[in-house]
Amino acid sequence: MRRFYKLKNILEIQELQQFENLELIARQVVEGFITGLHRSPFHGFSVEFAEHRLYNKGESTKHIDWKLYARTDKLFVKKFEEETNLRSHIVIDTSSSMLFPFEEKKIINKLAFSAYCAAALIYMLRKQRDAVGLALFSNDIELLTATRLSSVHAKMLYNELSNLLNAGEAQLLKKNRTPDVLHQIAEKIHRRSLIIIFSDMIDNEDPENLFSALQHLRYNKHEVILFHTIDKRRETMLEFTNRPYKFIDMETGEDVRFNPNELRDDYKRLIKAHFDELKLRCSQYNIDIIEVDILKDFKNVLLSYLIKRSKLY
Repeated sequence: MRRFYKLKNILEIQELQQFENLELIARQVVEGFITGLHRSPFHGFSVEFAEHRLYNKGESTKHIDWKLYARTDKLFVKKFEEETNLRSHIVIDTSSSMLFPFEEKKIINKLAFSAYCAAALIYMLRKQRDAVGLALFSNDIELLTATRLSSVHAKMLYNELSNLLNAGEAQLLKKNRTPDVLHQIAEKIHRRSLIIIFSDMIDNEDPENLFSALQHLRYNKHEVILFHTIDKRRETMLEFTNRPYKFIDMETGEDVRFNPNELRDDYKRLIKAHFDELKLRCSQYNIDIIEVDILKDFKNVLLSYLIKRSKLY
């Protein structure tokens, strides 16, 4: 039998690769995160997520969560309100740029990070009795499921995410058509939903098309969270050693050679301008945009989701 390590608060992303069961990973990550919230100032979020409330002295002890008491030294009563009250679609960009950094298997990339985050969010949504669906896209929609609450549906979603983790070189040379595909997704999702997007938002065409697609999602009354998924050290700071490198476009295979030190200042200025414009447009469209650095843990992703959820009610 495999030995699973006890997790405290939140897993470091690199530690996840010793596990194979994505549903187990999601449960461990979420439960560790929620335990951490019980010890933090964010009590409202943790109570809402776990469907608990503080125990009131004198009431029945029948529904006290004793396992939670053992972890937190506080008495919480389980709540049982059980109608699906939210529909959510998790949308993941699977184009080749999301494989960055494409190195040895022990290094996490943007696509794997997004898959792990999506698994944790699916677990959270289902614990709250919310229906969830999954969309995958690159140059076209690769998968768009219905939103359901059933355990069979959840296992199918975990299986699709596991396939992403094992895709490897099969994902190379997949071009990005993010604006066109987001327009398609906006047209196909008819009922008002929470749409959670994981993408590096790298588009080589006219940026206005990208901003228009994001606006389309909001025009259809969907609530939107954009997790802007990047390797901050290498993609925004261009932190490489002082020597020539060969950089390969993961979508076209084209390559260029240069010393990053010679271009770093101009590159940082241009990439900052692009991301600042993206943040400004999202603010104008009332889209929550969260910068997600894949070298960090899941905390910002899960907490940002809970904050967004609190705004919906």
